[in-house]
Amino acid sequence: MAANVYASATDGGSGGDSAETRSGTGVRTAGATIDCPDVGSKLTSVPEKARGEVDKELALLDEQIAKAYQRLSESAQQVQQDPGFADNAVVNPLKEKRAATLERIAIAIDRVGDRPGGLEALAACTVEAGNEAPAQGEGQDGGDEQPAEEQGQAGQEQGNGQGQGANGGQAGNGPVAADFADIKSVQPNANDKAGASGGSFATSCGVNENGLFNSDNIIAAPGVTNGAHHFHDYVGNQSNNAFASDQDLAKAETSCDDQGDKSSYYWPVVRLQNGAQEQDAQKPGGGIEGNAGEIVTPKQVTLTFVGNPREKVTAMPRLLRIITGDAKSFVNGPANANASWSCTGFEDRQLKDKYPLCPQGSDVVRTFKFQSCWDGRNIDSANHRTHVAFTDAAGNCPSGFRPIPQLVQRIVYDIDAPSLQDGGRTTPLFAVDSFPEQLHKPVTDHGDFINIFDEDLMGEMVDCINDGRKCGAGADGGQNPAPGEEPQEEPTKTPEAPQEEPTKTPEAPQEEPTKTPEAPQEQPTKTPDAPQNGNGGGKPGDQGDDGDDGKGGAAKPPADKPDTEPEPGDASTAPGGAQPEVKATASADGGNAAEQGGGSKNGDDQDTDGLGDSQAVGQATSAAPTPSAPSRTEPQAVGEGGLADTGAQLWPAAAGAVLVIAGFVVLRRVRRSHL
Repeated sequence: MAANVYASATDGGSGGDSAETRSGTGVRTAGATIDCPDVGSKLTSVPEKARGEVDKELALLDEQIAKAYQRLSESAQQVQQDPGFADNAVVNPLKEKRAATLERIAIAIDRVGDRPGGLEALAACTVEAGNEAPAQGEGQDGGDEQPAEEQGQAGQEQGNGQGQGANGGQAGNGPVAADFADIKSVQPNANDKAGASGGSFATSCGVNENGLFNSDNIIAAPGVTNGAHHFHDYVGNQSNNAFASDQDLAKAETSCDDQGDKSSYYWPVVRLQNGAQEQDAQKPGGGIEGNAGEIVTPKQVTLTFVGNPREKVTAMPRLLRIITGDAKSFVNGPANANASWSCTGFEDRQLKDKYPLCPQGSDVVRTFKFQSCWDGRNIDSANHRTHVAFTDAAGNCPSGFRPIPQLVQRIVYDIDAPSLQDGGRTTPLFAVDSFPEQLHKPVTDHGDFINIFDEDLMGEMVDCINDGRKCGAGADGGQNPAPGEEPQEEPTKTPEAPQEEPTKTPEAPQEEPTKTPEAPQEQPTKTPDAPQNGNGGGKPGDQGDDGDDGKGGAAKPPADKPDTEPEPGDASTAPGGAQPEVKATASADGGNAAEQGGGSKNGDDQDTDGLGDSQAVGQATSAAPTPSAPSRTEPQAVGEGGLADTGAQLWPAAAGAVLVIAGFVVLRRVRRSHL
């Protein structure tokens, strides 16, 4: 272990405040990390009866690594003074704990099956330089990746030597300048395949604008609080937490427009390293474990299911679980990595192990293309991978697997390119949440999905894809503008003029009541169409965005506001009272109120307490102003002080006068006839 690995305690190697001072978490920067063999990926066969116990022990291994990393990162000075400190105080105690845990895993499996061999060899861990990633290569989808050495050139060039002896970031565990690359320096490398089932089915489930987060992972660590050691955004199912049963998920509320989709879609949050203290700043999975900074609400989320280039797809089984990518790929290597980063207007260029530096007017995009082949038998597997697979480069599923609809998840963020030259002090760095020892590397990005579609709706999806059609609640482009942005909605109607009561002329004999005519039915006032090429009218390629300037448009969970209590009857309540943590947004009122400062609130707000589904999807609220609307000539009958207005007030009086005179004439004739 090189001595200079621990050379700096600053967050970027460029001087200034220490990470401990800036973050307030008490975590000190040490330019190193803990590298342990990934036991879960090795356990490809675990008897069903042993899985619950094994999953808990695997979660304990993750917790042991997280604590060891924290101990290491707090001990930079001791390690510099004593080269043997890391082994004696961190690595060797960790090995002992892991060995005991691995033995319990072996015993649990041995009770109901064959004892696995070789687990004891996975106990030992090492300390590695934090900013020297393992050799990169092909990732999960085998064939679409750009070689990492080519991707990394731009980031290394722009790093200016910063962070090479430190782990950087607000909490001292990443990211660093070398984790970024200019998207313009990347050669086009994306491959889109079409074929036998070329249709698509889109579902629209919001952008988690109300802030439903937790640090659980019901797939990888069921029954374990903080099993992910980082925070997730959740859309769709509103009852996803570590303790939710299949029945809890099936009866939960959903944020999706189509209430037949109760599926759970979740991914690590993205944070700005700007010194903000979120509600989780002093919580496990948050600031305590190095996940610090302002959580960024996505500007747009599209969830699209597509077909297979070779065959017709078949229905996904209900409760199928899929994890794509590898949250530990920084130390595990890229075998299961499936991260994909880009910028709007440049999505033919994808980065796997770098965050993109997007030009002005372009947004950050992260994309997940999930596995699309299923083994036909299992909804999950011991390592949460072997029951599903990717197609090969030609689009063929492995032998014994059948094609299913492929989930393509696209998440857009309005994030400015960080100022690498000063370590993000002018414009902050950004990064995904991660296990603490993974240092927020972009290659660790991953997504999770649990299928809870109604069977009928899943059947519609399959038919739509196989017939080559575009269907679903999000088939119009999946536009999910963040709060504060003007969605493409139904026109806002000007309220009709009130119906006036008939105006009667007093004592007019047998006179028909004179009615003030109704105002002409005005045509709906249309909100001007938002520019189709991005934020502020200048972001290329970002379909469905509006003309808002975007900065700060999405509501953020307030940093110091106490946790929102769930409403009574919350369907997300799980055994033991555990629930997803709900962070309230400043403007989240569960209804149609417009945000302070203008702009209509997003129509498809999730109901984070799980009580209700918004009925305002796709309809502008009456309180929403029409921004930058060109002046339009109002119909005269609605104007004020015009000729038509004056005439409308005078002619009923004139008509009444004529009728009165006529009455007098008739009365005189009657009197003369009597004389």
